[in-house]
Amino acid sequence: MLSHLRDRLEEALRRATEVEQLLADPETTRDAARLADLGREHHRLAAVVAQADRLRRAEQELADARELAAGDDADFAAEARAEIARLEAELPQLEAALLPLLIPRDPLDDRPAIVEIRAGTGGDEAGLFAGDLLRMYTRFIERRGWRMETIAHTEGTLGGVKEAVFKVAGDGAFGVLRFESGVHRVQRVPATESQGRIHTSAATVAVLPEAEEVDMRIDDKDLRIDVFRSSGPGGQSVNTTDSAVRITHIPSGIVVSQQDQKSQLQNKIKAMQVLRARLLDLRLAEQEAERSRMRKSQVSTGDRSAKIRTYNFPQGRVTDHRVGVTLYDIDGVMNGDVTPFIDALALANAQERLEG
Repeated sequence: MLSHLRDRLEEALRRATEVEQLLADPETTRDAARLADLGREHHRLAAVVAQADRLRRAEQELADARELAAGDDADFAAEARAEIARLEAELPQLEAALLPLLIPRDPLDDRPAIVEIRAGTGGDEAGLFAGDLLRMYTRFIERRGWRMETIAHTEGTLGGVKEAVFKVAGDGAFGVLRFESGVHRVQRVPATESQGRIHTSAATVAVLPEAEEVDMRIDDKDLRIDVFRSSGPGGQSVNTTDSAVRITHIPSGIVVSQQDQKSQLQNKIKAMQVLRARLLDLRLAEQEAERSRMRKSQVSTGDRSAKIRTYNFPQGRVTDHRVGVTLYDIDGVMNGDVTPFIDALALANAQERLEG
């Protein structure tokens, strides 16, 4: 195990002992807020302690097996060599599972996520692919047992999606989804292609932490609010009243439009929710850019112009270009099994933060 990882582990184990002692202190029980904070910390550190125990047991078993392998009994030595091979393969996996637990959790990771999917280059095929991504994330969210709330949805041609914006609420939603931001590229033969030629098109995904009013205080004087008549499918009020809302944040130039709700007030509330999330994301991206000047970033967290993943249907493979992970199971991925990519990105991010 790397020395800096070992140091982090020993520090976490010492803190776990301290937290247990503090929770047993009668003074703590009289402070509800402190008790709650310590309880959450104890829950997080308990996972570290359990994983550290598994790692230490494996290390002790490896030491014992090496001792047996060096002995005179040929049968014991052969069994010990097989055990050594198993444990030497298992130890890196145990260390990799421990690493993310030792990184201080970003408070934003527990926030709900605002996810925006938009068709990019590629015409009708890009809209169809954006719809595929929407289904992929919907199934992933269902597997997690999270809640999904549509904020805006604009259909494209041929049953595709021009834009989809939705909120995801669940345990660690933003922390899990945050690295999905970027350009997703697809290579396949479109349904409209009569010659069987492979086309390349793209869709963009933006994942933003839900912003609370305390995060982003927006002055009314910085907003220009326009109302207009909704278009497209909807309730009885659509196309009959000026219920759609467009909000422009003048200092940043960010524009948010919302027309999916039945009333102007509902549309304004939804639009402000998205605007706050985008402004918070802009501030975080600026902070990340400043940090990146001082270190080479392995995992893109803010640049959504970067191509992050390619979905190649003819070859049945999906490749994440940031961590070099390729899966030859495109059907499984498109049905929501993106966990291998998310886990690899989380590990790469943890390693970067530990070394930085």
